Amino acid sequence: MPFIAPGPVPESTGARLVRDGKALTVFEIAAIAASGDGPIHWLDLGLKPGIDLGFFTLRYYSLAYLAGIVLGYWHLTRMIKAPGAPMAQRHADDLFFYCTLGIIIGGRLGYATFYTGGDTGIPSLWADPGELLKLWNGGMSFHGGLLGVVIAIGWIAWRGGLSLLRVADYVAVCVPFGMLFGRLANFVNGELWGRVAGADVPWAMVFPHAGDLPRHPSQLYEAGLEGALLIAVMLWLFWRTRARYRTGLLVGVFTLGIALARFTVEFFREPDAQLQEFALRTGLSMGQWLTVPLILLGLFLVARALLKPELASGKAAPA
Repeated sequence: MPFIAPGPVPESTGARLVRDGKALTVFEIAAIAASGDGPIHWLDLGLKPGIDLGFFTLRYYSLAYLAGIVLGYWHLTRMIKAPGAPMAQRHADDLFFYCTLGIIIGGRLGYATFYTGGDTGIPSLWADPGELLKLWNGGMSFHGGLLGVVIAIGWIAWRGGLSLLRVADYVAVCVPFGMLFGRLANFVNGELWGRVAGADVPWAMVFPHAGDLPRHPSQLYEAGLEGALLIAVMLWLFWRTRARYRTGLLVGVFTLGIALARFTVEFFREPDAQLQEFALRTGLSMGQWLTVPLILLGLFLVARALLKPELASGKAAPA
């Protein structure tokens, strides 16, 4: 199913980056870090924000959205063929369309609400609605995209007479695919870098437009926690356990996992420039404050699912 995260993807999928036309694995990057030749310079990795087609630049940022949506949709169609599915293929097709709209519209409106206007130092996008449509200028909010997806799921569930939580369980398993691509995309773009790192962080990097000091590659931390780790956890729960028969358990684990990952990585991620004073004043970044309700919601959903009896498995009773 669609994903909720900004950023482009590398020229090859998975955990591979591109340097001078040659695939560069994260292990090779680690080897550079371990060489002791000083901090890694992001510019030396030869990464580019997109593919120059002459008349148009195809940005990896866009490809990340496409990859997450398509892979999520493909996996969802596999999931609903397994016993216990709460929806039919036509519902998955509708989710593909409406969740995509929810990601884009919700992400953009969330960015306008939480990260522009007020004391952020950036003119409010709400004051100039035309700017809201300029997606190519960047600016998407994870929490806004998440809300957009929830609204889309609610609409499909209500219209089809489906269980909202059970549909959300299935969508939640697919979201981390997009999180992985999105965070790798942030790294390829050289954006959303981390805080200044100490000498005990050999993989620290010097990012363009971030000064001369090495910083945590927090985009890769997020790709590992919000993407790779959650993919492993969610796929294991769905395919190797009976979690799908406990309404709300999968979406609860996802909500809790993504919130804890985001809260943790925020300690290493540089706050948005317009919100640095807010972080200093409150002790937590805007991203961390926005994850607190998600942590509480995830705990509630998990506890509720474990306390209620399992649904029928859908398997035929033995003769």
